[in-house]
Amino acid sequence: MQRIRLRYTKRGRLRFTSHRDFQRAFERALRRSEVPMAYSAGFTPHPKVSYANAAPTGTGSEAEFLEIALTEARDPAVLRELLNDSLPDGLDITDAVEARTSGLADRLTASVWELRLDGVAVADAAEAVAAFDKAETVEVQRRAKNGMRTFDARAAVVDLQALDPQADRPEDRPCAILRLVVRHVTPAVRPDDVLSGLRVVADLAPPVPAAVTRLAQGLFDEESGTVTDPLAPDREAAPAAPLTSTGTAVATAPEGAGSA
Repeated sequence: MQRIRLRYTKRGRLRFTSHRDFQRAFERALRRSEVPMAYSAGFTPHPKVSYANAAPTGTGSEAEFLEIALTEARDPAVLRELLNDSLPDGLDITDAVEARTSGLADRLTASVWELRLDGVAVADAAEAVAAFDKAETVEVQRRAKNGMRTFDARAAVVDLQALDPQADRPEDRPCAILRLVVRHVTPAVRPDDVLSGLRVVADLAPPVPAAVTRLAQGLFDEESGTVTDPLAPDREAAPAAPLTSTGTAVATAPEGAGSA
């Protein structure tokens, strides 16, 4: 059995699709692409697809991850192209590698988020960020299945910055960009929780809902303060192609691949 790990996006209006909507679209793409999927046992077999830490509905993302199990070996690059041909624009596979290490979910320990606050001046956003950073705890509330839940939104935030608006934004309309690095903890601290925290500490309330996009997720590097690529260990573990007598690398078929 071969395992392939994929990185995919949710862009544009497809940010409003739920995780279940994406599951249906992805499984249809697997069937259309004739991917030799492995299936679970039991009365209702389903394709072996493992989703990891999906973004909340309504947020865009450049860094969602999943893993699929195949009964026959396939080239990850070819598989990526086949799936992209069968997925709607906005749900795009941007990377595909063969799984050669364990624990993909364990390497998703932090996320980098971008929040666009239309109608908020950069100076006001920077003042609110400074107040948030100075606070030891910032208690916010979120509705859960068992009612309202109160938790600290400050401890999980590694970095929070207010940036100038993008160059393509109209100059006559204020717009602040927040860049947020947050650890994956329990309970999960989401970008909207941080916005609630900014409202608590500085009364910052954007006049329109924030446009939220996950830019990256992976293992948080304590030394550099960055979020690293979770697929890098699989690339590094890939065997090097053997060299011919002329020094040219020769591609070899994956172990267990059948003949054409």
